[in-house]
Amino acid sequence: MHSHPRRRRAIGALVGTTLLVTSLGAGAALAGGQTARQRAFVHVGTFDVRLNGSSVAEIVDATKDGTTLIYTDSAEGEIGFVDISDPASPAPAGTVAVGGEPTSVGITSKYALVAIDTSNGDFDRPTGELLVLDLASRTVVKSLPLGGQPDSVAISPDQRYAAIVIENQRDEDENDGLIPQLPAGRLVVVDLRGSPDWWPLRYVDFTGLAMADASDPEPEFVDINERNQAVVTLQENNHLAVVNLRNGRIIGDFPAGTADVVNIDATEDELGPQGNGIISLTESITDRRREPDTVGWLTSNTFAIANEGDYEDANGVEGGSRGFTVFRTDGTIVYESAESFEHAQISAGHYNEGRSENKGGEPEALEVGTFRGTRMLFVGAERANVIGVYDASGRTPELLQLLPTGIGPEGLKAIPKRNLLVAAAETSVDDLIPSMITIYRYGRTSSPSMTLVSGPEGVGTPIPWVAMSGLVGDPVAPDVIYGVTDSFLAEAGIYTIDASTTPAVITSRVRVSAPDGTLRNDLDVEGVAVAPEGGFWLASEGRTNAGSERVNALLRVDAAGVVQEEVGLPAELLAAGLTSSGFEGVAVVGEGTTEHVYAVIQREWASDAAGFVKVARYTPSSGEWAFVSYPLDALALPAGGWVGLSELTLLPDGTFAVIERDNQIGPAAISKRVYGVDLAAADFQPFVAGTPLPVVSKTLLADVLDELAANSVWTPDKLEGLAVTADGEVVIVTDNDGLDDAIGQTVFLNLGPIAQAFPRS
Repeated sequence: MHSHPRRRRAIGALVGTTLLVTSLGAGAALAGGQTARQRAFVHVGTFDVRLNGSSVAEIVDATKDGTTLIYTDSAEGEIGFVDISDPASPAPAGTVAVGGEPTSVGITSKYALVAIDTSNGDFDRPTGELLVLDLASRTVVKSLPLGGQPDSVAISPDQRYAAIVIENQRDEDENDGLIPQLPAGRLVVVDLRGSPDWWPLRYVDFTGLAMADASDPEPEFVDINERNQAVVTLQENNHLAVVNLRNGRIIGDFPAGTADVVNIDATEDELGPQGNGIISLTESITDRRREPDTVGWLTSNTFAIANEGDYEDANGVEGGSRGFTVFRTDGTIVYESAESFEHAQISAGHYNEGRSENKGGEPEALEVGTFRGTRMLFVGAERANVIGVYDASGRTPELLQLLPTGIGPEGLKAIPKRNLLVAAAETSVDDLIPSMITIYRYGRTSSPSMTLVSGPEGVGTPIPWVAMSGLVGDPVAPDVIYGVTDSFLAEAGIYTIDASTTPAVITSRVRVSAPDGTLRNDLDVEGVAVAPEGGFWLASEGRTNAGSERVNALLRVDAAGVVQEEVGLPAELLAAGLTSSGFEGVAVVGEGTTEHVYAVIQREWASDAAGFVKVARYTPSSGEWAFVSYPLDALALPAGGWVGLSELTLLPDGTFAVIERDNQIGPAAISKRVYGVDLAAADFQPFVAGTPLPVVSKTLLADVLDELAANSVWTPDKLEGLAVTADGEVVIVTDNDGLDDAIGQTVFLNLGPIAQAFPRS
C-alpha cells in the first residue's frame, strides 16, 4: 500500500463477462429499456483534496458516527479531514501536520491512530511512530515509537487492540530490489485499554517462517476479525500469516500460492497512431504468484486478498495475478477470481492497455462491509480506476457492479451505518484531475454505475473497447446505435450498441480493413454516418505532428468494415496550413447524384479567421469539395483552453446538430453545448486561398454540462458523440481517453425525445 437539474435516464445492459450480471444486479433490466429500482451503489459526491490544501489522499478512514473522513497525505506530511454530514456536498474540514510521512490511519471512538514513517528515505535505518490524535481537540496526546517504517494500521472490532504492520520497505534500487534487505519487518500489537500513556506494545516476529525468504518477511497489510485474530500479508514473500492478538502468537501461516489466468492481454504492442497497440484477449499466464497487498476478513475464518504483485524475483518473473482470492484460515482456497475481474474492467471500457505486460488492472485496495444484511467485498483496481462490488455472502462472490473512481484508487472505507462507501484515489494529473475522494450511497436506484458495457465476443471474453468518439443511429432499428473509437488503440472499430437496455451494451464490432483484409491501424476515426448504399462513412482525423503524421480522410466502408473508397482533401486546402485538429463528426444526406457527405473540423486551421472553423461538404458523384465557416463561441478560458467541434448529426427535420465544447474538465468545464445548423441552406463554396468563406448561423439546442456533471465522478472534457435513434431519441457519449492520464469513465446518456433533449430549439 505504501506509495508516494434532474438526472436524465441513462440507457444501456450487461456488466461482466464470465459473470454476466447487470450493473444493478441480476434481473435489473426490464423490457422497453426501463430498469427496476434495485439496491446498488450510486456516486453521490466527489471531494477535491486541493480544497483542503492537500496534495494526495491515499488511505482513508471514518469516525464512528460516519460523518467525518480522515485521510493520509504523505506528500504534505499531514492528515486531512472531510465533513461528509451531507455526502453529496463533502466539505473541507482542515488538516493536521504529523511530522513525517503518514502511511495509514485507524480510528477508534475517541482517537485517530496515525502511522508515521520518519525514515526520510533511509532504508537501512527505518524509523516510525504511532501518533495518537484526540479527535475532539485534534491534538496529539501520545507518540509511540514503532522501531521501524509502518505501512498499515488496523483496529479490532471491539477496539481492544491495534495492529501495525512494520514493513521496513525494501530499496528497489539496491541489488535489483531483491530480498533479503534487512532489517526485517514485523507486527506491532497495541493494547488500547485505558489512557494512551499506558498503552503497552507487543511485537510479533515473522522471521523463520517457511516462505521465500525467512529472514525478510516484508509484511504489507493487516486486518482483524471479531475473534481478535489478525491476518497479515507478506507480499514479496507471497505468504500469509494469522496472529492471535491476545497472546501475540502466530496460529497459522501458509503460501498465497499461484493462479492461472487465461484469455488475457499480456503484451503491450507498439502499433497504431499513438503506439498503444490493441487489446487482444488471446494469451495466458500460468503459475503466477499472487503476492497479495490488502486483505479483509469476510467471516471469522475466511478472508479475501487483492493480488496486486509487487516483486520481480531473481529470474525476472513478476508476481500479481490480476484478481483476488478467498482463503480459509487453514490455507484452503475457497474462491479464485482469476481473469474474471479484469474481464469486467474490459467490458466497461476501463482496461489500461499500457499495463498489459505488467499486472493488468492491478487489484490493490480491498474492503469488506455488510449493507442491509448482505456481506459485500469491494476490490479496487489501481490501474483501471474502478471498484468491483461483490456479494460475498455465499461461497462464491458474485459481481454486482463496477464503480468508477478517480485515478489510482488506493484506500477504501465502508460505512454501513450510513449506507456509504468511500474511495481515495491518490493520482493527480497536472492541474486537471486532482487526487480525489469519491463517495457512493447504497440504496434503491435505477441509475447504472456503468452506462456503456460490452457483451461477449468469444468464449468467455468480452468485446474490448475504449475511447468512444462518434455515434449514429440506425435509420430503421430504433434500439440500434453505431459507435466508433478513435486512435487511442491501433484498431479502428465500428461497434453495434443495443440501446434498449440499462446500461447500453455493445453487442458486436467490426474492424476497419483494406480490401485485402489488412487491418487499418493508421486511422483516427472520430465520426460515423450510415451510408445510403449500405455500410458507413467514417471521418478520420489528420495530424501534422512530426513522427505522427496522417491525413484527414473520409472513408466509405461496407458493413464488414472493408474500405470501398477513401477520399482526401483538395490539394489547395492542404497547402493552406492544416493543424493537428482535423475531421471530427460526419453526416450524410441524399443518395446517388444528390448524396452529400458533411464533416466538421474541430479547430481553426491557418486559413481560418480566429474563432471560425470549417464545415466541409463532399459530393461523391462529382468528387467536389465545398466549405462554409462556422462561428465558435468566444469563452473566457484559462491558458491552453480552447473551444472546438466534436460531432455532426443529421436531425429528422433535415437540419444538423453540432457538438461545440471546451476542452476543460471537472469544475473548470463551462461549455458542453449542442447547436443546430441548417447546412442544406448554407452557401458552400470551393476553397480559394485568401477568400473568406460564407459563415453559417447557429441556434443553441442544449447545454448538457449539468447532465455530464450529474452522471460522472469528475465532469468529462470530451463530449464526443451524438446520435438520434430511428424513433427520435437523442443519445450522447463521452470519450474516456483510454485511461491515459484520465479517469476512464464513459458517460453514455439518453437525453430523451428531441423535443425534451433540445428544449431551446
